[in-house]
Amino acid sequence: MAEASRLAVPLNALRAFEAAARHMSIKDAAEEIGVTPSAVSHQLRTLEDMLGVELMRRAGPRLELTETGRQLAPDLTIGFARIIEAVGTVTKDRKLGPLRLSMLQTFAVHWLSPRMASYPFAKSGFELLISTTQTAVDLNAGVADAAVRHGSGQWAGVLSERLFDENVTLLARAADWRTRDETDVRGAISGANLFLSQHRREDFRRWNETLPGGPIKPAAMTIVDSSGLGLKAAIDGAGITFAGIEIAAYDIAAGRLSPIMKHHVSSNAAYYLCYPPALERDRRVRNVRCWMLAEAAKTVPFDQFAHP
Repeated sequence: MAEASRLAVPLNALRAFEAAARHMSIKDAAEEIGVTPSAVSHQLRTLEDMLGVELMRRAGPRLELTETGRQLAPDLTIGFARIIEAVGTVTKDRKLGPLRLSMLQTFAVHWLSPRMASYPFAKSGFELLISTTQTAVDLNAGVADAAVRHGSGQWAGVLSERLFDENVTLLARAADWRTRDETDVRGAISGANLFLSQHRREDFRRWNETLPGGPIKPAAMTIVDSSGLGLKAAIDGAGITFAGIEIAAYDIAAGRLSPIMKHHVSSNAAYYLCYPPALERDRRVRNVRCWMLAEAAKTVPFDQFAHP
């Protein structure tokens, strides 16, 4: 079955013949498909050799189709028209529909969602279709139009715009830790459950090794698959967590969370808005880019956050 469905001749050769048959001109066919006239002539000879039939011949200064050529040309025209229509539909849906924006769930819940009240949904070109995932989607394959990624900013085949850098520290429910002094904090940590993302193990090791006064050891450590789960556990009072201070900015401002020590380290990573080069001038990408950069510029420096 697979053998029967395989195309026996090059698609480019069929495209060259279809254009030449429609225009009855090698030159006009070459201009349409963006190659030289000699390239079209070569493709025609290749097609005829592979099929073992003559499709076009010269009659003085004119081209004319053979009987086989007249039978083949109309079906090819219909077939290529359907291909063009199908590709056009995909292109139209991608460029005119809602911007499909992919991101980590932690970013969506703790950074994006609190800021959506200022997003101009009512304006044309600002429509969004948001999805969350723990893995980077293939933007060039059309899985999404743009994405917010966490890392170094170096991803092959996409353009990256830095939104903000990230600093990490210990966070906990503000009401439980706001009044503790440094000595009390260290003692309380030794009796707490630390909810730590599996992706933050190295960051926590660096933070703990550089902690003034020496490392701390929580009573228990629960490994979770995202910083978002750790932040939720801390907000619910189930324990403490280790996460990005910038991601938690709205929770801190609302009094749900608080840094529990002044000490912090850079995660050596940042959040980036990424999109394929083909969509660099897309109005929807430009719209969300400008809005996100403006919101990111409002990020409060670590030393301005309240902490013990």
